[in-house]
Amino acid sequence: MQLYLPIADIPVNVFLILAMGAAVGFVSGMFGIGGGFLMTPLLIFVGIAPAVAVASVASHIAASSFSGAISYWRRRAIDPLLAAVLLVGGTLGTALGVWTFTFLRSLGQLDLMIALSYVILLSTVGGLMFWEGLRAMLRSRRGGPVTLRKPGSHGWIHGLPLKLRFKRSKIYLSVIPVVVVGLVIGFIGAVMGIGGGFILVPLMIYVLRVPTSTVIGTSMVLTLVTMVFATMLHAVTNHLVDAVLALILMIGGVTGAQFGARAGQKIRGEHLRLLLGLLVLAVGIRFAVELVIRPQDLFSIRETGGAPP
Repeated sequence: MQLYLPIADIPVNVFLILAMGAAVGFVSGMFGIGGGFLMTPLLIFVGIAPAVAVASVASHIAASSFSGAISYWRRRAIDPLLAAVLLVGGTLGTALGVWTFTFLRSLGQLDLMIALSYVILLSTVGGLMFWEGLRAMLRSRRGGPVTLRKPGSHGWIHGLPLKLRFKRSKIYLSVIPVVVVGLVIGFIGAVMGIGGGFILVPLMIYVLRVPTSTVIGTSMVLTLVTMVFATMLHAVTNHLVDAVLALILMIGGVTGAQFGARAGQKIRGEHLRLLLGLLVLAVGIRFAVELVIRPQDLFSIRETGGAPP
């Protein structure tokens, strides 16, 4: 069944979009991530303009993060102070990201920049995650410890000034690296249409040394607020948020996430990291291939969706 998307300005198969939402929801539920790094490329691959895909997926990520954040809040698995400090940088990064997004779109270089960003970021992060997961799996088979780094240990970051005591996470840490992490995640999310959970969670655990008991819930709060903010800014400044597309994705995503969460509980942690690394790496490679192969249509006069810059 075909449905016309008003902002994307193309007809799409509703069942295909629902299936994509369900598939990404399954992956999100299995790995505990937002799934934007997978949803945005999939939409681009099926013909949605990159600008519309980035702006519309932000609302999908926000919706999927809301229920998770509520659940973690009820279990007192969110550090409110840590989340607030992260949001200081996150909101600034989101605003800067949307401004960069708008500027690149006005120059006509947005699509190229999105593709290059995905290639660099996903290939790097995916490769590191795959290597770390493989090492953990090999250590587990040899009978060694799966995790060599322990949250709570100290590094050079803990010597920075302007420290705060985050009681829920039981850490004493400078606000500088926390704000910087939020800034980076907010910027990346606004430009690339990803929640950034697959980057944020490792940063919080291995760099900020936040205990795993509060990492997921706190990261979901940052993702929720920054994605809502990004959606609002994209809608006001670029008019690129396709509500119809976002609604279809949310319906499929909520359904798939339920099954993914059950599947994730049956797989060992190191195997999950290995699979996630492979998935991230595969998406990065797919974007790289798109950049080097010769397109079928060398020229196009079709609008890319939304109001003209």
